[in-house]
Amino acid sequence: MNRKLQDLASRLLGDTPAHEQAPLSVEDKLRELSFNLWWNWHPQVLEMFRQLDPAGWAETNHNPIALLKRFAPAARVAELSLENTVSFHYRRLQEYLRGEGSWCDAHAGGLQAASIAYFSAEFGLHESLPLYSGGLGVLAGDYLKSASDLGLPVVGVGLFYATGYFRQRFDPTGWQTEEYGHVDVAALPLRRPVGADGAPVAIEVPCNGETLHAAVWLARIGRTLLLLLDSDVEANPPHLRGLTARLYGGDQVTRIRQEALLGVGGLRALRALGIRPAVLHLNEGHSAFAILERARERLEEEGMSFDDALRETSLQTVFTTHTPVEAGHDRFPADLVERELGWLRAALRLDPEPLMALGRANPADRGEPFCMTVLAIKGSRRRNGVSSLHGHVARRMWRPLWPGRDEEDVPIGHVTNGVHVRSWLALSMNRIFDRYLGADWPARQSDCATWRPIAAVPDCELWETHEVLRRYLVDFVRRRAGRPGLLDERALTLGFARRFATYKRGTILLTDLDRLARILGDPARPVQIVFAGKAHPRDDAGKKLIQDLIAVTRDPRFGGRLVFVEDYDINVARHMVQGVDVWINTPMRPMEACGTSGQKVVLNGGVNLSVLDGWWAEGYDGKNGFAIGDGLVHADPAVQWARDADSLYRQLEEQVVPLFYDREGAAPPRGWVERMKRSITTLAWRYNADRMVADYVRHGYLAAGGRLSADW
Repeated sequence: MNRKLQDLASRLLGDTPAHEQAPLSVEDKLRELSFNLWWNWHPQVLEMFRQLDPAGWAETNHNPIALLKRFAPAARVAELSLENTVSFHYRRLQEYLRGEGSWCDAHAGGLQAASIAYFSAEFGLHESLPLYSGGLGVLAGDYLKSASDLGLPVVGVGLFYATGYFRQRFDPTGWQTEEYGHVDVAALPLRRPVGADGAPVAIEVPCNGETLHAAVWLARIGRTLLLLLDSDVEANPPHLRGLTARLYGGDQVTRIRQEALLGVGGLRALRALGIRPAVLHLNEGHSAFAILERARERLEEEGMSFDDALRETSLQTVFTTHTPVEAGHDRFPADLVERELGWLRAALRLDPEPLMALGRANPADRGEPFCMTVLAIKGSRRRNGVSSLHGHVARRMWRPLWPGRDEEDVPIGHVTNGVHVRSWLALSMNRIFDRYLGADWPARQSDCATWRPIAAVPDCELWETHEVLRRYLVDFVRRRAGRPGLLDERALTLGFARRFATYKRGTILLTDLDRLARILGDPARPVQIVFAGKAHPRDDAGKKLIQDLIAVTRDPRFGGRLVFVEDYDINVARHMVQGVDVWINTPMRPMEACGTSGQKVVLNGGVNLSVLDGWWAEGYDGKNGFAIGDGLVHADPAVQWARDADSLYRQLEEQVVPLFYDREGAAPPRGWVERMKRSITTLAWRYNADRMVADYVRHGYLAAGGRLSADW
């Protein structure tokens, strides 16, 4: 493990290194545990916090910092005789932070002398830290956790959103409305780092003739760090104080300023903390201005020309694109770029047109806006999509950047996304894995041989474990809806949860309501569906999909068997992926870059029923789940919709429902359990975030990191 990163964090946060500490009180140990999100993926620690105050644990949205403010911790620990438990978990954390013999030590020792800066507009780490909107942020959070487990010296760079993402509510017609509160930073695991002068670290970025000031917050994510920039400081005028208030809020001016703060300000904040990363990893194009800021530094520090500075910067930059949808790439007009970034252009000694050319697919087209993804591609040497199919889509999409090259020669590869296993794994499934795979299975999770013993798990044990998880989900939905009789604990339960964008086709199940009613209403073989998801606040088409869906949930034909769970977040997602029998995914192929929710379902014994898109196109083998369609795409979206809807219904009628209910007496459905086991054994080792991070190390970081010597 890179001790420099841990020692630096201790110095910046004013912590006493563990080996220098006097004996700590119970309160001190609980504080250290609560301020490192390591607890987030260690169920025994989560259970310890829950034991302290079960009702308070739920009321604080599972936030240990807020929980500990509700009572005198030492007295409560003594009352429950948990002193030894607290000390045990505190020692576990200290041993973890030392990280001796990590994967990185063995496989990427050269990176231990440096660090990787991972830029992302959102980070989804836990429901109590609302700095995410959906899959991109959750992927970034899982990345940080796996980087920590592998001992990789990573610092995440993002923005602190004072109001978080919106709370989803519905009016009487089922139309989504948004509520924004205020995040209580005092109840979050964030602290202000302090510089050598004893003052809190802050940075400045020019902004249309003004100076944008930003505070710096720091969080510990196991052995990794997360740096967040906050514009809500007294030095800013009101119109700049609110710049970071909302995730993906505001107009184009707000967006370009947020992205300048993320990219330029993020790199400056790293410098202010004494961190000079050997690798810049840009998670989507939102942070691409970091490339220009790094080039500016090279001009000033090394006396390079701009072309040489850009070349050297690109060699240390890794760029991941997640967006096969054209509208998902940020574009800004030339006058806005000049107004907001003219100071940076001048510092780079460029005229306006050469700067604009860096963000244009066709540099000669003066009418083309500045695209952040194009800048990220041109300013990086290693670029990837997030699944094999998405790699093909990205190469076709961005081929114009390499005129004359064949599509297969476009230098964009792929690293398929994965999920942080222990963040999404139910405790009961974790116990099964411990028993049959060996207690050290997490360290071996990316080896296919690790998962072979799943075949030896008794059918009854696996089936009964999953049945309990389904009951937990049903109970959760009932409590959220305030309807005790909702759903059936023993019925085949389908799940669908994601952002409601039109290309994800969240209402395809509603294509033929009579047919759907027959599937769900069979008293001998009952089926039920749990939906959840948010539409972007400005996406009226997505809101209309949800409204249509909510209208169907009120249709008496479905008798409470079709439910929409309000206010989708990580907590809702966790219950759903752990409790459903089948996860449904219906994007318009090939517009789902990867999709990771189905990977979480696999870990908990569920199976996937999905269009052959994203990760499922490479993961499905015919026996480890179910496929919608045959992978062919019709030129007419309406025809494709009709074909996929019919395929979905037929799969449910002819495959899924019969197999689930094919039982002999009280015995588990043998064919279904066999498919559950095959899903785990063939998919868990491939689609985890440890494998994903290791791929980035092997195919990107080791080569990029060799461009800089260590410099702290």
